[in-house]
Amino acid sequence: MNNTRLFLYAALAFVGLLIWEQWQADYGPKPQPQSQSQQETISAAGNTPSQDFSDQDLTDLPEMAESAQQNVEPLGQLTSASAQLVHVETDVLDLYIDTRGGVIKSLKLKDYSLAVDKPEEYLELIHSNQDSVYIIQNGLRSSTSPAPTHHSIFNAAQTSYRLQDSDEVLRVPLSWTENGVQVVKTYQFTRGDYLIKVNHRVNNQSDQEWVGSQYRQITRSRPLKTSKFLYTYTGAVVYNEEVKYEKVKFDDMEEQSFKLTSNGGWAAMIQHYFLSAWVAEPEETNLMYSIANTKRNPSTYTIGMRSQSLQVQPGQQGEFNSKLFVGPKLVNRLEEISPGLELTVDYGALTFLSKPLYWLLSFFNGIVGNWGFAIILLTLLVKAVFFKLSETSYKSMAKMRKVGPRLKTLKERYGDDRQKMNQAMMDLYKTEKINPMGGCLPILVQIPVFIALYWALLESVELRQAPFILWITDLSVKDPYFVLPLIMGVSMLIQQKLNPAPPDPIQAKVMMALPIIFTVFFAFFPSGLVLYWVVNNILSITQQYIITKRIESGQEK
Repeated sequence: MNNTRLFLYAALAFVGLLIWEQWQADYGPKPQPQSQSQQETISAAGNTPSQDFSDQDLTDLPEMAESAQQNVEPLGQLTSASAQLVHVETDVLDLYIDTRGGVIKSLKLKDYSLAVDKPEEYLELIHSNQDSVYIIQNGLRSSTSPAPTHHSIFNAAQTSYRLQDSDEVLRVPLSWTENGVQVVKTYQFTRGDYLIKVNHRVNNQSDQEWVGSQYRQITRSRPLKTSKFLYTYTGAVVYNEEVKYEKVKFDDMEEQSFKLTSNGGWAAMIQHYFLSAWVAEPEETNLMYSIANTKRNPSTYTIGMRSQSLQVQPGQQGEFNSKLFVGPKLVNRLEEISPGLELTVDYGALTFLSKPLYWLLSFFNGIVGNWGFAIILLTLLVKAVFFKLSETSYKSMAKMRKVGPRLKTLKERYGDDRQKMNQAMMDLYKTEKINPMGGCLPILVQIPVFIALYWALLESVELRQAPFILWITDLSVKDPYFVLPLIMGVSMLIQQKLNPAPPDPIQAKVMMALPIIFTVFFAFFPSGLVLYWVVNNILSITQQYIITKRIESGQEK
C-alpha cells in the first residue's frame, strides 16, 4: 500500500469532516419549534423584544430556591430610570459596571487588540449592542425578604476606579438598601489577572430574618459569524466532579432547559480563544441552569448557578462569595483557578495528546521567543520521534517504486486475468522481500498525533496575533499572500513524484489533484497550521529522497 496516499486520504477526510461540521452548524436541521407551554417554562410569556437587556426584562431571572417557590417573589427596587456606568481600569482590563444590577456591561482586554493593524482598539469580550449581546449578571433572590437582582439600582461612591501603580488590588463597592436590608456588592480586581472576586455582604438591620440565595449567570447571543473552514465550539459548558465537562449547546437550551445540582464546579460561556466563567466555592451547593429567550432580538442564551438559601438573623451579617474569570484561555492560569477549568481549551477527544504538545510548544517558545520558530522546533521533534516509523514507510515505498517497471510488465503480460496478476505480484514481493502493507501502521500511528497537534495549534490563544517573520504578522489567520499554502502545494507535488506511480490511471489522476485541493483548503487555514504542514513536508521529502536514492542505487536492502 502507498503510505503517503493513505496519509493524504486520511488528512483529506479530516479536512472534509471539519467542513461538514461547519456546514451542519450553519445549514443543518434546527430543533422543532417549542410549544407555548415549553416556552413559558424557559422564558416568561408576554415579554416584548427590547434592545436594553437590563430594562424591566424579567425573563432572565433564575427560578426561586426550592424552599420558597410557593411564595410570590418581590423584585425590590426595579425601575426603568437611567442607570450609571462606573468605569474600572486595571493593567489588563478596561470595563464598565452598570449600577442597574451592579453587573458588568462592557469589558475589554487590554493585552488583546481587535486586529493586528488596530493595536489601540482593545477586544471587547463583554458587550451589549443591537446585534450582539454578551453580558455578566449576578444578584440575590428571595421570596420573603428584600433582595437586589441584576435589575435593581445600586449606588456607587465613585464613577471611576483605576488600579494605581503602587497597588496590587482594586476594590469596587456598590450598595443597595431597602426596608432595613443593606447589600454591598464588591468586585475585587488583582494586578495582571483576569480573575475577579465577587462578594455580596448582606447587613440585616430589619426586624425579620433575611432568607435568600445568590445567582450568577452569563447571557449571550449566538455569534454573528463563524469560520467556514475552522469549526470551534461557541456555547455554554458546565463542570463538576460528577459529570466532569459537559457542553450545553444553544439548540439544546431551546429544546429543554438545563438543570443540574452541583457541589462546587463552574459554569462558563466559551468561544475561540476566550471564555467567561463563574466559579463556585468548593463546598457550595448550586443549581446549574440554563435559560433560552428566543423572543428577544437577538435571541439570548443564559447559563448560570444559583446557591442554596442563606439565613441572616436581624442585626447580623451574611456573605456570598464567587469567582469570575473573564479573559483568554491561558492553560496554566486556568489550572490554578479551579479543577477542570483548563478543559475549556477544547482539544476534543485527543486532549491526552494535545496537552503535552501544547506544553512542548510553550517550552520552545520560551527558548526562542517566537511562536513560528516554536512550531518549527516542535515539528522537528515530532519528526524525530517518528523517524524510524517514517523510515519503514519510505523504505517500503522506495522498494515499490523500484519494482514499478516490473509490475507494469506483469500487468501487460496478464492483462485482465486478475488471479494470475495477483499471484505474480505476490511472487515478486516475496522475491524482493517487499511487504506492501509494511508501511501502513507507521503512518496510521502518526495521524492521531497530527490531528492532536492541529487542535493544539488551533486552540492556543498565544498564537493569536503572534508574528512569525516577514509578511506573517499573525499565525492565527490565513497567509495574506498565500505563500505558505503554495509552498505546501509544491511540496506535496514533489512527494507525489517520489512515490511509486499508481497502476490505475483514475487513481493517478486523483492523486495528482490532491495537491491542488489541499492548497485551496489550506489557503484559508491559520498560517501557523500551514507552517507546520510545510515544515513537516520538507522534512519528509528530505528523508524520503535520501532513502529512495539509497535503495535505487543498491546501497540499502
